[in-house]
Amino acid sequence: MTEHLVDARAPRDLRAFIASLPKAELHVHHVGSASPRIVSTLAARHPDSKVPTDPEALVDYFTFTDFAHFIDVYLSVVDLIRTPEDVRLLTYEIARDLARQQVRYAELTITPFSSTRRGIDELAFMEAIEDARKGAEAEFGTVLRWCFDIPGEAGLVSAEETVRMATDERLRPEGLVSFGLGGPEVGVPRPQFKPYFDRAIAAGLHSVPHAGETTGPETVWDAVTHLRAERIGHGTSSARDEKLLAHLAEHRIALEVCPTSNIATRAVRTLDEHPLMDFVKAGVLVTINSDDPPMFGTDLNNEYAVAARLLDLDERGLAELAKNAVEASFLDETGKSRIKDEIDTYTAGRLAP
Repeated sequence: MTEHLVDARAPRDLRAFIASLPKAELHVHHVGSASPRIVSTLAARHPDSKVPTDPEALVDYFTFTDFAHFIDVYLSVVDLIRTPEDVRLLTYEIARDLARQQVRYAELTITPFSSTRRGIDELAFMEAIEDARKGAEAEFGTVLRWCFDIPGEAGLVSAEETVRMATDERLRPEGLVSFGLGGPEVGVPRPQFKPYFDRAIAAGLHSVPHAGETTGPETVWDAVTHLRAERIGHGTSSARDEKLLAHLAEHRIALEVCPTSNIATRAVRTLDEHPLMDFVKAGVLVTINSDDPPMFGTDLNNEYAVAARLLDLDERGLAELAKNAVEASFLDETGKSRIKDEIDTYTAGRLAP
């Protein structure tokens, strides 16, 4: 597990500002958000799993040698989600953790194929996430929406099943807003998924594939050209192509940046080499996100502290960064205005003499 960076890097007053800053999060994975407490609970429910039941042992278990190793570990946690009750517990507790960080709105990336292929009934899965979403919003005030993503390593069969579940009116959950593509990029070319994204877009869903995390900028071009991406998950290698950066900036295709994740999976060697500043200088709309936070020893507050250091931001700069995520979200305009106003009110109150 990646060690938290905020304690040694961010001033105490900036950490306090971040902790209470209203936020939106656009790139955070369902299973990858399972806290050590929840992972150990699920592992105890299913003792045949290789996942440790001791939260302390998870620290070593969540230490990754490379991206492929991360995927292996991630899938072992996916294997713990075996019943609708597991799905509901996980989803509700994620909302609790988000609310603790003052996240007002989150688009949670869910991979239904990974659960339904393991035997969970499709309709029961949808009912479990919706029940958790509505219950969590009532209790915590955090609004959740879903992105259904294709697990790229599972091939076109998973693409067909994912788009079917996303567009079947009997199954499609009320909270679903977007369609994505995750998993390994190497050996999983983006153009092959075009027909599935076309169907999702025709059904009113937004396109938000991962691209350029562990491959070059050509993968981002493919996502934009073939999958009609409105946002890009990670897009780390975009910094190596000035024309691509200009295209992203001109068309306001936001990058969902996850700094600590990129270090943990070895997509970027060190934080000092992270291209976040390059994106900002090029005028690209960037949002800050946590990806798979407990697995990477981070959370959204920590990611904002990391971004503050990389971009040399003060409180006002952090508030603008938080508004970027709201602007790039698929929340309705009334909802966006409400959260932006809350960010402005909070910032003014904190900085008042």
